[in-house]
Amino acid sequence: MRIAIFTIGTEGDVRPLVALALGLQQAGHQVRIATDPSCADLVRENDIEYACLNGDFLAWMRSDQRTMERGLASFAIMAEARRRLLAMAVDWAEQGRAAAQGADLLIGNGMVYYLTASLGERLGVPVVESQLMPTLPSHTSPPLPLPQWMYRLPGFANKALGHAARLLVWKTLKPAYNEIVRPALGLPPYPRFAPFQAQFLNHPRLFGFSPTLIEPSASWPEQTRVTGPWYLESRDTWQPSEALMQFLESGPPPIYVGFGSMMHHDAAGFTDTILGAVKMTGKRAVLATGWGGLSEKADFDASTIFALERAPHDWLLPRMALAVHHGGAGTTAAAARAGIPSVVTPVFGDQPFWAARLEHLGVAPRALPREKLTAELLASAILAANAPQMRAAARKLGEELRAEQGVESAIDALRTWGLLPSSITIPQSSSRLKSA
Repeated sequence: MRIAIFTIGTEGDVRPLVALALGLQQAGHQVRIATDPSCADLVRENDIEYACLNGDFLAWMRSDQRTMERGLASFAIMAEARRRLLAMAVDWAEQGRAAAQGADLLIGNGMVYYLTASLGERLGVPVVESQLMPTLPSHTSPPLPLPQWMYRLPGFANKALGHAARLLVWKTLKPAYNEIVRPALGLPPYPRFAPFQAQFLNHPRLFGFSPTLIEPSASWPEQTRVTGPWYLESRDTWQPSEALMQFLESGPPPIYVGFGSMMHHDAAGFTDTILGAVKMTGKRAVLATGWGGLSEKADFDASTIFALERAPHDWLLPRMALAVHHGGAGTTAAAARAGIPSVVTPVFGDQPFWAARLEHLGVAPRALPREKLTAELLASAILAANAPQMRAAARKLGEELRAEQGVESAIDALRTWGLLPSSITIPQSSSRLKSA
């Protein structure tokens, strides 16, 4: 079959879908991924056909770091997201039609699920929703996004707030779809409360996170599968530098410190806080400077601190003692799968949620919101995470997560729902998705 996958966001939102696409290709299907040009190389270097879908969130974060750092305390980010999405969506109908051309199945991830649903409606093609976090109301877990203190509520409150959060997210997305995308596709606007209608609750849905980290709710619709994470293993072409290997071999496992695509308006000052905390603990550390959250120019002792731009999590994290990170879904899953404790400094979105889940599972201390972070607080959290009981809990959790087969479970669900054939002959020709 010919499958088109739609996703936007940072690399952490795209990597899992690349892993899913690779699994589908290995099962004999032809796959295309539509995402922002900033992730085009990631798609192509894994031999998957790429299609353009505007959604450069890195550019947004670079241009408006203070709004991002304010998180959801004032919901300022929601208003800004509404404005940004309106600008991104101008070309979505045209780009979406091109990406969906010739496809037998559409998979829409995250906030572009409604684009995918609209394309499926227009073209008469089946659609599957995928999400990397729980987006359905549940008694067993709180909704997203919420302030950190609200992640310890009773079940009935979780579900009620889940409905409210679902409506809040829809209010952010609705202008882009009802004012731009749907008219451009010749479709009527979505109803005011679209997420609560049967067509948006009872459709096939893949949740690409671990059922060990988040217990599936018995109240979720039948065609919902919590598959386990979709891990994209590092390519054989990546090799650690000699300097990195020498650092790792010269002492006990260090602390990993990295914040992915989360930037900081004062990277130098933030890095000084991190280095001060590491020094207080007497530990060594590897700093992944990434997209600018940490400064490469900081003054540090090279015998105890090693700075690198980035390295594959599946290679690096199992060699670490613990991980200090922002709580993104991908980094959270990678640290948990590596069997190491975490110290989480969330900024916005789903990050407080994942921080609370790790704390609940006993593999992380209470999260430290970044705007309140001090060297003393971080040092105390690092020492707490390094305690024997927390290390043992992390090792056990890692063993359970490494046994999960998320991509295989997703493909099995699609077959069970009749959206993929139970068996096919793998074609000998190119796996590129060809337009009909």
